[in-house]
Amino acid sequence: MPLNVISNFAANVAHRHLAMSDMEASNSVAKLSAGTRVLSAKDDAASLAIGSRLKAEVSALQQAQVNAGQAVSMLQIADGAMSRISDILVRMKSLSVQASSGQLSDTERGMLNQEFTALRSEIDRIADDTDFNSTKLLNGSNSFSAGTLGANIGQNDGIEQFAFSSNTGAFSATDSVTVAYNSTTDQFTVTNDVTGISYTSEAGLSAPTPGNFRDVVIQGAGLTIQLNSQFDDTTDISANNKFLVSGGTSSSLSLEFKVGTGVDASDSVTINLASAKTADLASGLDTATIDTQSNADAAIGQVSTAIDALAQNRALLGASQNRIEFASANIATTVENTESARSALLDLDVASEMSNFTSKQILVQAGVSMLAQANQLPQSLMKLFQ
Repeated sequence: MPLNVISNFAANVAHRHLAMSDMEASNSVAKLSAGTRVLSAKDDAASLAIGSRLKAEVSALQQAQVNAGQAVSMLQIADGAMSRISDILVRMKSLSVQASSGQLSDTERGMLNQEFTALRSEIDRIADDTDFNSTKLLNGSNSFSAGTLGANIGQNDGIEQFAFSSNTGAFSATDSVTVAYNSTTDQFTVTNDVTGISYTSEAGLSAPTPGNFRDVVIQGAGLTIQLNSQFDDTTDISANNKFLVSGGTSSSLSLEFKVGTGVDASDSVTINLASAKTADLASGLDTATIDTQSNADAAIGQVSTAIDALAQNRALLGASQNRIEFASANIATTVENTESARSALLDLDVASEMSNFTSKQILVQAGVSMLAQANQLPQSLMKLFQ
């Protein structure tokens, strides 16, 4: 090879290798700082694609596990309320047996009946009041909705929707309902045209501000009127203001809990919570009394039926709890194994990469030294001019 001062081949070669070593060292630093061996698709496109799907699956499974935990909490609330109702029924049976005995007069039975009817009302109160995140658990469900709205009670008139609660007893399917508004008192009056019973909201309501809604609760009717900003609180509503009630009620509440990551039936668990109201536990129990011996005898059978029905409902509830707890345990195992598979694809072997980085770091240091030596070679040719 001729000696020259124009082209420094050795320096060029040293520089090229130094650049490669520096790039590889920098890549190692990036992997070590990120903790992953696949920084971009160019590192391992297949592992990145599979690992990304597994990461999404793990995230979804973790949320499914949260869903299962919340479902168990919900069922525990329902079971706790059922336990109290069971205690009440036991007391009611004792009162019934006491009142059916011949040594008591009707006056004494009337005293016992006061406690009996109070306890009966307490069962219905507990059933109506037991909820989780505003979902009533033990009073059944309904699918009531307002259909065939009158021309003056639509969304353009400021009435966004009519919402029925799960404990409404004021309406039945196909009932005609009249909705009136008095701008003087700022009150809504809702009348069931079939029964003739009217229900009135609190006075002094006003239209919501633009972009917002306002709920108007019709006390005793199990109905809420939601207003939008188009509602005019200075104008009466007295004509073209009827709607028909559609839907119906059910003595059980069906809840679907998502314990999987897909949309198949196997990804959800459906649980039915039976109503714990007296009318649903035993026929006639909601009106039963023990003020006479014959009524007390009848109440004994009704309370016994209710105790059996509640025990069966609690057994079904317990079975559902155990099922969801096993589902949660299975999700935990699946998350563990899926995360392990994702880790094998994407996570960095720190020890191996640290060894690789050390090697590249040595090469960078050697390259810098050799490049400096190569740049000194042309200087030796200057001695020929001396």
